[in-house]
Amino acid sequence: MRYKEMFESGELLERVREGYQRLRKCDICPHACGVDRLAGQVGRCGAGKGPRIASANIHRGEEPPISGSRGSGTIFLSGCTLTCRFCQNFPISQLRNGTDLSVRELAGKMLGLQARGAHNINFVTPTHYTPQIMAALYAAVQDGFTIPIVWNTSGYERVDTLKLLEGIVDIYLPDMKYTSESEAVRLSGAPGYTELNRLAVAEMLAQVGHLETDEDGIGTRGLIIRHLVLPEGAAGSAETLRWIAEHLGRETHIALMSQYFPAHVAPETPGIGRRITAEEYAEAVEALEECELDNGWVQDEPE
Repeated sequence: MRYKEMFESGELLERVREGYQRLRKCDICPHACGVDRLAGQVGRCGAGKGPRIASANIHRGEEPPISGSRGSGTIFLSGCTLTCRFCQNFPISQLRNGTDLSVRELAGKMLGLQARGAHNINFVTPTHYTPQIMAALYAAVQDGFTIPIVWNTSGYERVDTLKLLEGIVDIYLPDMKYTSESEAVRLSGAPGYTELNRLAVAEMLAQVGHLETDEDGIGTRGLIIRHLVLPEGAAGSAETLRWIAEHLGRETHIALMSQYFPAHVAPETPGIGRRITAEEYAEAVEALEECELDNGWVQDEPE
């Protein structure tokens, strides 16, 4: 947790100031809406000046190095940089259900989860609140915050924003959703997703390296990539896995997910209106094995 050293040196405060300055003409995410969030304007993500969260609780359903034995201190941020037509959490991500907090109140949530024994603080869909989260960390460190920070993201990130997080985030947990530009736009409203996503995960790896765990198997630092298999090959699973093996290394930890179901407006969206089949998931697992990506987790085949 380099953020403690950064606090003491004053670097963390400088990062906070830089992040807030960017909110004046917001370019925190790839949409770069240019709105003045400090004046209360909102862009595509729906976020303004202050953080808004849907929940803050102990979560035991993440990958084993994240949840461990005591659970992950998971904070769901409201809003999202994507508009996925199949989002399982669309009331939070797209309807922005949640509660507005001050930065100090967010710091209090972090400290409360640490006091409950969480292995880490796991920020879910955090990108659009990057400056506010850094400010909350600055406040929390003053009151004894010490546990790792997990950045649980769609992977639709700007490298210059990620650079603000170097030394702050301990574990990156990004999605790699698509290889097709047209599918990224059609299904998630994310122009440029594939190129931006690949640049982003490469930056994440450069910052934290491959996953490291302690003697109990709990993640302390590193990268875990999630990939959700979609119906009819819409996610480009085999191509994504090949890219990971070739550009990030075969030691990369992958969570290959079979849990897709047609949530939100997916039932009325061509090509994704059903669960994936056992055969579709088996093809993705076969691609994983062919790429010799042996670190990580697969799920049960869908019924």
